[in-house]
Amino acid sequence: MFDYGFLPPAMFLCMICFMLYGFPVAFTLGAVGLLFGAIGIATEHFHPSFLSALPHRFFGIISNDLLLAIPFFTFMGAVLERSGLAEDLLEGTGKLFGGVPGGLAYAVIVVGAVLGAITGTVAASVITMGVISLPVMLRYGYNPRLATGVIAASGTITQLIPPSLVLVVLADQLGRSVGDMYLGAMGPSAAQVLIFLLFILVLSILKPQDMPPLPKEVRGDLDLKLVLKVLMGIVPSILLIFLVLGTIFVGLATPTEAGALGVVGAFVLALLHGRMTLTILREAVYATADLTVMVVFILIGSTVFSLVFQGMDGGLWIEHMLSGLPGGPIGFLIFVNVFIFFLAFFLDFFEIAFIVVPMLVPVAQSLGIDLVWFGVLLCINMQTSFMHPPFGFALFYLRSIASRDVRTTDIYMGAIPWLVMQLMLVVIVIFWPGLVTGLLDKGPAVDLDSIRIELPAGGLGDLGQPGGLGAPAGLGESPGLGAPAGLGQPQVSPQPAPVGQPQFD
Repeated sequence: MFDYGFLPPAMFLCMICFMLYGFPVAFTLGAVGLLFGAIGIATEHFHPSFLSALPHRFFGIISNDLLLAIPFFTFMGAVLERSGLAEDLLEGTGKLFGGVPGGLAYAVIVVGAVLGAITGTVAASVITMGVISLPVMLRYGYNPRLATGVIAASGTITQLIPPSLVLVVLADQLGRSVGDMYLGAMGPSAAQVLIFLLFILVLSILKPQDMPPLPKEVRGDLDLKLVLKVLMGIVPSILLIFLVLGTIFVGLATPTEAGALGVVGAFVLALLHGRMTLTILREAVYATADLTVMVVFILIGSTVFSLVFQGMDGGLWIEHMLSGLPGGPIGFLIFVNVFIFFLAFFLDFFEIAFIVVPMLVPVAQSLGIDLVWFGVLLCINMQTSFMHPPFGFALFYLRSIASRDVRTTDIYMGAIPWLVMQLMLVVIVIFWPGLVTGLLDKGPAVDLDSIRIELPAGGLGDLGQPGGLGAPAGLGESPGLGAPAGLGQPQVSPQPAPVGQPQFD
């Protein structure tokens, strides 16, 4: 624990205490970093010039083009949240599936996945689906715990489905491309949706009274008009998804450029729905500015903290503690996911990504863990931060829009089965990494045993001759190429050599 002194654990504990006391995260990180920076200079852990790297780090944050994807995707989601797309999707899909037990629950899961792929905002998904679907579900006999649970869980799928902001941030912290993170998340996000749908299917068989079908007079006739209405809501969404993700996957656009294309697509969809106004535009700009400023300030605070923490040998302390865990890489992954699961009770995913993940990356690399797999696994786990009773933000969002007839205990208890399913996916991905890495391009495989090096006739004797294999023609005529002067070789001034005699340096 104290092999590298008591200052690294003391610094980490001080940060946690200030956060639990209620200080803003960004200012807590910066203040603790500067405080222990002064202590480190006083105790001669590092020279004062060590902190001169801070201005360069600040400039690196502001000039990071990858982080531009965050305001773009946030702005896209804010515009689509107010464009009426979710209302049309939920209404049409609910009527389409409404004739079977659990039909509304199926519709919420499907629409939650689509909204997650085009908005990337948990708050928008949960609030929109809660306002539209929760009253209808309760009116027609759905169990309150089931209704609130499926809405909260379907909204948190947004964290995992590309173009998730969490994946953008993790790509930056892990040093991996956003495209690889998005490709790696495709399999787990599809598996998460499938697990949710199977859960509703099993419940509809065992407890159909908890999710009765909609009456015929409510859902209407299943005719071509209804199918076309659903398609008119889904097809533009699929086109927007391809515009954002497809251009990244095929290499036509960077994540930042794809985010800009997504903003243009969001404007077009809002105009098609006839709901693009200056009020909507102003609200979207304010929401985007709030989130972007928060992310930048947390990044600045975390870089102050991380620089001083590394100067205190904190990285070596973390690596020493975690690399010796029993079970090798699997033991490390299990410990890290349990740790982050409980840490998510108190910290937001941005705070976990900027504070904790940089400490874990060196250990994961030393254990030979694929960082894309590691990042997607952490993203799945950080979904649970929105579903934790009693601190989950998705539950807070539901409480704010639910009627007083819905008890808070029903919201909390309804979230537990979906939280367990999210943890099930964590276990699946730990023991089946191919679900993440299967779509990644690993490049051509090279068998080192099959490589043969063949030298031309003449062997090594020609390597040093002008025009031979070792140098281009004429290279051997230049003096001083054997070794730089001062590296143990005698330095000889070039003199004209008689014809036919070798010239040495």
